[in-house]
Amino acid sequence: MIRRVVEPRENAMPHPSLDVISDESGQPYTKERAFAYCERMARGHYENFPVASRFVPARLRPYVWAVYAFARSADDFADEARYAGRRAEALGFWEEQLERCFHGEAEHPVFIALKETIEACNIPIQPLRDMLTAFNMDLSVNRYSTWQELMTYCAHSAHPVGRLVLYVFDYRDSSLHNYSDDLCTGLQLANFWQDVGVDLSKDRIYLPEEDRKHFGVSDEVLYGRVVTPQFRDLMRYEVARARALFERGRPLIDKVGSDLGFELAMIWNGGMTILDKIEAVNYDIFRRRPTLNAADKARMVARAATQRWPQWSLTR
Repeated sequence: MIRRVVEPRENAMPHPSLDVISDESGQPYTKERAFAYCERMARGHYENFPVASRFVPARLRPYVWAVYAFARSADDFADEARYAGRRAEALGFWEEQLERCFHGEAEHPVFIALKETIEACNIPIQPLRDMLTAFNMDLSVNRYSTWQELMTYCAHSAHPVGRLVLYVFDYRDSSLHNYSDDLCTGLQLANFWQDVGVDLSKDRIYLPEEDRKHFGVSDEVLYGRVVTPQFRDLMRYEVARARALFERGRPLIDKVGSDLGFELAMIWNGGMTILDKIEAVNYDIFRRRPTLNAADKARMVARAATQRWPQWSLTR
């Protein structure tokens, strides 16, 4: 049995505990406090992209927080050190709670909020199931032989994110999915290339083996964190692939309304900025992990405004 726990403080950022059913007062979570729980989780993690920024309509922000909290928790179960030895159990519990949630049963604050989100936005279960498939893959797969294998992983880990966001904003036209899939895969690849060194410390390599062999980058070079000319060539190639996916997904920004388009433009610019920073350090991501600072994020807002409203920039 998974032990039931109580969150210590309502204003603390919640760790993704497995079976939280009571707040600090010992009372079951209300819908409002469940959404607040998810919001704290969303605001407490560094991300390259905004999670329900102030540019998202206020009525939709709680739904974005709920989806984020579901995914962030599962990701931590699969990856964070504190869940070592019980990862499969934690993900199994999360899957059980997801199925119960779609049958109208929810006690955990993440699933109380997610249940409300599913009902309000008419969200199907499959994208959420796909996410859990990807996190379970992380338990047994730490290498990808080919680009196609990596893309299969991204189809389960990245594609559902964009599709869920489209559902939350009530964009249900399936023709938008391809653009969303490419945009989200580009963002995930930017995260992978940003975190090559971090992932090596977990004995995980997302750089496809076929590409590493082609460019002559051995495991010894990778684990030695040696930035050889061959490694730079490999990273240049992978960054270019990520850029191409961002460009393929770029039309989505203009195909949705202002309620979502500005947020997508910021996400697009955030991912492209990470790739810019990888190039700026000449692909030596071992000595300094590229991240977005406050100035970068301010530029993201400005660039997003220019993308969404080019006529605005011409009047400045």
